Amino acid sequence: MRILVLGGTWFLGRWIAEGAMARGWSVTTFNRGRSGRDVDGVQAVRGDRTEAGDVARLAERGPWDAVIDTSSSELAPRDVLLVASALSKMAARWVHVSTVSVYAGWPHSHLTDRSALLESPADADESFGYTGEDGSPTKYGFQKAGGERAVGEAFGERAVFLRPGVILGPGEYVGRLPWWLERAARGGRILAPAPADRRIQPVDVRDVAAFALDQAAGTGSGSFNVSHPEGMTFRDFIGACLEVTGGAGAPVWVEPEVLAAQGVAQWTELPLWRTHAGVWSVDSGRALAAGLRCRPLAETIRDTWAWLSAGGSLVDHPRRALHGIAVEKEAKILASL
Repeated sequence: MRILVLGGTWFLGRWIAEGAMARGWSVTTFNRGRSGRDVDGVQAVRGDRTEAGDVARLAERGPWDAVIDTSSSELAPRDVLLVASALSKMAARWVHVSTVSVYAGWPHSHLTDRSALLESPADADESFGYTGEDGSPTKYGFQKAGGERAVGEAFGERAVFLRPGVILGPGEYVGRLPWWLERAARGGRILAPAPADRRIQPVDVRDVAAFALDQAAGTGSGSFNVSHPEGMTFRDFIGACLEVTGGAGAPVWVEPEVLAAQGVAQWTELPLWRTHAGVWSVDSGRALAAGLRCRPLAETIRDTWAWLSAGGSLVDHPRRALHGIAVEKEAKILASL
């Protein structure tokens, strides 16, 4: 099996490249070489996927049995279209890592693979789309929907779309789980979003990587929601963080309206917390039927702490600075209760 990974040096892309090498596949990666070292044994090609000359030079390295795209999250649809069009005759399949944000109903409604998508043209530039007053839909969602359309135009039935919600695990660069782990390790009274029994369904990066590789080697097409079928409650999530870190802390469960009155930003200041009804109501049944296997989230939490404790460091990414409530703000809120 000969594959091309767009990205391949950090988090999901790195786990995919390592997993492909472990399967004995021939792996080419394409990236700018700025975000991490290459996986041993891959054939690394340097270039910018927004530059036509770099993309043409990449295409000359083909053919491949499959392309797995892990690096389009910050790209305009037209940039995705550039690469997909250039590689449409150089690859038999394209596995595209997208997001649940492409759905028109996210995060308000329960989602299946048949839910309606946001509308975006395949050649849209980075200005296309908007973010609603309540934070949905998002410009990011419109951009990613356009990226999916670009891949669909170039690859048709040879395209597979993976739509995860939140991906956690060793190597995470956004910093959601690392923040909770570090907060648990610090101990004391921990500001926690009620209700404690609210279920979340993030998925482990290693499970997403394995499923992406399976799809690259398969013959199916279409879209797959990639979410944890069981998930865990917020109570169990924070409890697991306290257990693995040995933190002497205790969560203080605060109702959403109180957190809102105190100006706590959902999704970022208390990572993974969002009150919209559909945010953690994503049906992954089609992916499960196609072979997705999700390890218990307690294992994800344990292994991420082990990675951090062994010197694992977060990539310096702009989104990381958005996550986690300031120590002073948390203390002020807790003191006011």
